[in-house]
Amino acid sequence: MTGAHTPPVFTPENEPYLGRDLLLRFDQIILSCLEQNRAVAPKTHRLVLSDSQQMACQVIPQAISIALSMRELVRQGYLFGAHVLLRPLMERAMILLYLQEFPADIEKWKRGWRYNEAPSLAKMVEAIQFHADGKLTWRGHEVTGTMNSLLHGGPDSSAWNLVPIDAQRSGYAPSKILNRPDLCDELCENAVPWLEVVQAMMSAYFPSEPRA
Repeated sequence: MTGAHTPPVFTPENEPYLGRDLLLRFDQIILSCLEQNRAVAPKTHRLVLSDSQQMACQVIPQAISIALSMRELVRQGYLFGAHVLLRPLMERAMILLYLQEFPADIEKWKRGWRYNEAPSLAKMVEAIQFHADGKLTWRGHEVTGTMNSLLHGGPDSSAWNLVPIDAQRSGYAPSKILNRPDLCDELCENAVPWLEVVQAMMSAYFPSEPRA
């Protein structure tokens, strides 16, 4: 789907990666998050919220909004931009998970989650892993390194906007990428687990009311 007949704007009926299994899974988890948020949100207006719940009221919708932005970028073929948003999605999922595991650190979040006080994304990854297993099987930077490079323009970020020009040449796409289904699959495979974390945190911060 390239060349003179490529539409300037894709719709859900003709988007370039329509029908890919992992993209369908991404769609399903987004819809599930939206449905759960719709059920939880009214409850938050009736509760006297704790500091942690107030944080969750802000961060959970942000995470879902980022996922929706990623999905629209995929629909329009802007795969590089969608990959750049993976780190902000992961960071919000990790904030929710980290503050659930270490609730005393909510005070750091209330003070602004300052870079010189709050744990980095890599440190949150390590802290949660150590809290669960009592050891570090892998370091945080091994998880976050690629996403940091994408966000900050490191040399290895080039792999995410490299496209074939012809049989012998490749180049770096400044716009839509319509012929890299592997990039679409990779994005969805990486995004879905973080949305699953967001869903789990919705239930953790706002548990269902017991039935009478």
